[in-house]
Amino acid sequence: MDKRSTFLSQRADDSLFYHLFDHLPGVSFFAKNLDYEIVCANLAFLERLGFHDESEIIGKTDFELFPRQLAENFRKDDKAVMESGEPRLHIIELFFNPQGIPDWYITNKLPIFDHDKNIIGVMGTVQSYEGRHQAMQPYLQIDRAVQYIRQHFREHISISALSSMVKLSPRQLNRRFQETFKVSPQAFIMKLRLQAACEELRQSKLPIAEIAIDLGFHDQSSFTLQFRKQLGITPSKYRKSYR
Repeated sequence: MDKRSTFLSQRADDSLFYHLFDHLPGVSFFAKNLDYEIVCANLAFLERLGFHDESEIIGKTDFELFPRQLAENFRKDDKAVMESGEPRLHIIELFFNPQGIPDWYITNKLPIFDHDKNIIGVMGTVQSYEGRHQAMQPYLQIDRAVQYIRQHFREHISISALSSMVKLSPRQLNRRFQETFKVSPQAFIMKLRLQAACEELRQSKLPIAEIAIDLGFHDQSSFTLQFRKQLGITPSKYRKSYR
């Protein structure tokens, strides 16, 4: 038995992997059995249909949840996946979102197999085109700043200059970075510097003081302080662990 199979066989029956989708903005997940009944769904799928608890939707079919024309289209795709055993990816559909506004949705469907390789259902993800666009919007607004940081992180970078570059105030820039990367621009720059430092410490024989200056730190002391703060170890001990 390979490592993947061993791991999956050890998984608890109530280990609900699909709840990971609850943390992907705008992505709905569902799974159906051979009777086309919903057997699991993530939070986004429930909210999209006006439910609050997964138990409210288990056992329902698309014909109980959607207008008949939509349900017929969904059933046709589900049937094709379960009969062929082949995924159907990037299905583009147009229907009304919860606000009553028409929106394009992108659906991916894959077959579900049991231990004997028999098809026992279908699972899929659904994401609105507008939702995906909105999820990417914070990043798109700061893309130019991110690219500049990636190319110049070894140098002194002015946050005000970055803000002007993307036509945002420093406060707006900070908010966009927090939304996208969960850190401030300063912390983003520091992470890049420390990542580069790890590479240098592992692969080169340059003195630590030289690495510190090359990466934009004032001196070796400030570099060591930040390195230990983020990685819990000094640069010298980190280097020795790879020798």
